[in-house]
Amino acid sequence: MAGDKAEEDLPDFDEDAAVGNGSGSAAGGRPEAHGGAGAISASGFRDFLLAPNLMQGIIDCGFEHPSEVQHACIPQAVLGTDVLCQAKSGMGKTAVFVLSCIQIIDLSLKEVRVLVLCHTRELAYQIEHEFLRLGKHVKELKVAAVYGGGTIEKDKEMLKSNCPHVLVGTPGRVLQLMKSGDLKLDHLTQFVVDECDRCLDELGLRKDIQGIFVKTPKKKQVMMFSATIQPDTRITAKKFMQNPHEITVESEAKLTLHGLQQYYIQLEEREKSKRLIDLLDQLEFNQVIIFVKSVKRALALDGLLQECKFPSMTLHPLPKAFAHKAAKGESTLGPEHDRIERLRQFKDFRKRILVTTDLFGRGMDVERVNIVISYDMPEDSDAYLHRVGRAGRFGTKGLAIAFCAGEKETEVLNKVQARFEVSIPQMPAQIDTSSYLNA
Repeated sequence: MAGDKAEEDLPDFDEDAAVGNGSGSAAGGRPEAHGGAGAISASGFRDFLLAPNLMQGIIDCGFEHPSEVQHACIPQAVLGTDVLCQAKSGMGKTAVFVLSCIQIIDLSLKEVRVLVLCHTRELAYQIEHEFLRLGKHVKELKVAAVYGGGTIEKDKEMLKSNCPHVLVGTPGRVLQLMKSGDLKLDHLTQFVVDECDRCLDELGLRKDIQGIFVKTPKKKQVMMFSATIQPDTRITAKKFMQNPHEITVESEAKLTLHGLQQYYIQLEEREKSKRLIDLLDQLEFNQVIIFVKSVKRALALDGLLQECKFPSMTLHPLPKAFAHKAAKGESTLGPEHDRIERLRQFKDFRKRILVTTDLFGRGMDVERVNIVISYDMPEDSDAYLHRVGRAGRFGTKGLAIAFCAGEKETEVLNKVQARFEVSIPQMPAQIDTSSYLNA
């Protein structure tokens, strides 16, 4: 967290002012494979009295039961209450605010009514498509996303000629468009921050969010979501809200997913690549995410896996200096939004192995991922939790394997076990396939 000076930059609110527009919310999540703790009756979404065209979108997506977080959030959000929600990864927090915003949005004004902020363009792209997917039967609804990497002129033209009701974006680009006068938020009714701890803990992102927030109407609903919210971050988040309803689905100590098998492997740094290749040969997987600590390592490991004929890719384009090493059809470093095309390839199951940094560690949802491997351990326990949350989502099965080489990586593993009340054993010689692969 930033120091006292950063705290002074936070918006100064009139505590007695009423926030919220009397608007409501609803929610959605994928079917829970085994009808977990959050499942209610099959008609659960109908209990929220959502609009028929929105219900049709939920049915088309195959959602059956609201998850626990959705069941907990909806009654408050439909009242227009500010919501601060912490719940484990993979339980449908995105669908909570997507459905709630679509349910209550006033489409009569051709203005931005809903603003969703998140920390990466990949997450902005994903959230935009969740709005489009769930709201596809809401004929008048217009949704757009703005983020760095693409040309800002296209964003300006879109806002001028086809202004969306829902705008998803990264804070830097949104603030840039506001300062240029191309984006006006005078009629905003919902202000949403996804992965709010990441957005508020990083001083640069927080300053941008504050700069946006103070230019929006005072009367609006504010919703913030994450799997990990530290006490000091919670205090900061509440400064953006008026009497928020705080929802914590299970204590932080139990934030790891029920269907997720977790193991570690103690080894030397030089043994990592060989052990990874052996694992990929040994395990049965739909899709795998392999986390490393730097872009250079991601590029090198992806190259090694491709040489070994594995269907591997990375979100990071190859630098121009290494263009001669590019595989046929592989792009070198060009416009940064090329990462979105790479993400689309992985989501569309055109590639089965993704090597990435923690860029992909938060909020990203790829349905077929059932194995996560931490080739390099992350810096802290928060990052570990977000990483393993890419597998075993919505009550499905998954497998997380951590490579521990040296004292520093082992220390992070010990902190994870202490903080989340989880015992992570050493990986056995054989793992029952049915424990991590859905039938």
